Amino acid sequence: MISVGAVAVATAAIYPLEQVAPAVSLSVVYIPAVLLVSVVWGLYLGLWTSLLSAATFNFFHLPPTGKFTVSDPRNWVALATFIVIAVTISAIADVARTRSIEADRRRAEADLAAALARELIADTDTARALATASHRLSAAMGLSSAAIELGVQEGDERRHAYDLRDADGTQIATLIVPRAIAAETAETLRARIAPTLAALVAIALRRDAIQAEAVETAALRRSDDIKTALLRAVSHDLRTPLTAIVAAGHALGSPTLSDEDRAELSGGVVTEGERLAGLVDKLLDLSRLQGGGAAPKREWVAIEDIVLAAREGLGSRAGEVRLNLPGDLPEVRADAAQLERALANLLENASRYSGGAPVHVGAVQSGGRLIVSVVDQGPGIPPAERERIFEPFYRGRHAGEGRWTGSGLGLAIARGFIEAGGGSITVESLPGQGTSFLISLPANGKAATEARSNGRAS
Repeated sequence: MISVGAVAVATAAIYPLEQVAPAVSLSVVYIPAVLLVSVVWGLYLGLWTSLLSAATFNFFHLPPTGKFTVSDPRNWVALATFIVIAVTISAIADVARTRSIEADRRRAEADLAAALARELIADTDTARALATASHRLSAAMGLSSAAIELGVQEGDERRHAYDLRDADGTQIATLIVPRAIAAETAETLRARIAPTLAALVAIALRRDAIQAEAVETAALRRSDDIKTALLRAVSHDLRTPLTAIVAAGHALGSPTLSDEDRAELSGGVVTEGERLAGLVDKLLDLSRLQGGGAAPKREWVAIEDIVLAAREGLGSRAGEVRLNLPGDLPEVRADAAQLERALANLLENASRYSGGAPVHVGAVQSGGRLIVSVVDQGPGIPPAERERIFEPFYRGRHAGEGRWTGSGLGLAIARGFIEAGGGSITVESLPGQGTSFLISLPANGKAATEARSNGRAS
């Protein structure tokens, strides 16, 4: 119908032109129709239009009109020339059309490759990028579905699998599409899309490997920095009491010492030895926590007994700790030894910064938890330091001032033991107004005094 319509329009257009030009020269009017049909609908329809144009031109405009005959031999030449020109134009137009279609296809494939590259390379989440790229590929190729899956996948009666291989031939992923697709689409996927996609997936996987290696390298570098800092801190903290002990030991050997001086030096040796032993104990605790060797043995225990034992560990400073523990407190589920060490470190830290002022320990039940508070009257902790104080060997800005000295391990160990036992610890503080450490522990429904009474009765 398209061909017939175009020829009919051209035939009608010749009639008024016959008033100004010989009919035999007006065959060129059919050329635009032939060219249009060839460009838009292809070679075969263009050839048909050429032949139809020649027959129509002969029937309507070459004498004798109304018949498919030619009386003048010169008109045979004109008609033959028109047919040759029309056929040639149809062939040229079809070649141009084919190249235009191929160019459009190549452009679409290039746009698709660029889009896939953006999805797979720009997005650092490879799994998400593969899903997005699959959706984009299915939309661009007119597929009902498409999936890019890492590793080797097998096709079946409903799905066709295209291998995506790395440069060395190793299959790294699989493109899965419906089996019922056009042969031309299947060939495009096999010959052009799959190789491009394989290269992009390989780049994405290499990027992931490089990023993982960079993260591991950064972690190792940070670990080395931490180890260096720990060694420096430990060496300093160990050297100080050792130096004092060695110096006192040499001095004790002097025959000129008075009994009072000898007793003072002996007391210094004991004090520094206890300090050294405490530091070694903390290092061992920290080593067990970091090495995963501090698995708690959780049982129901009375918090009052734990707090009293932790307070006794302060020695001469035990009197600075004030207890406010109601008699009806529930038992807590914890490792008694680890919880005692944690509370002892908190009490030691609070006593150190309170400067002789009382340290208050309280407890209150909240739901299924018991909240234990340790409150000092020290200088407080700035907001920027409240999380860092739980890092091993970290010392706040007041740590080096006068009496405020310590190893920087106590709070790290306290948090480690408390969290290992299923509890949590937080800090509340205002500069200049003291600090409160709040420990939340899983609690039993019955009071510890009741539990102890039942135990004695049984």
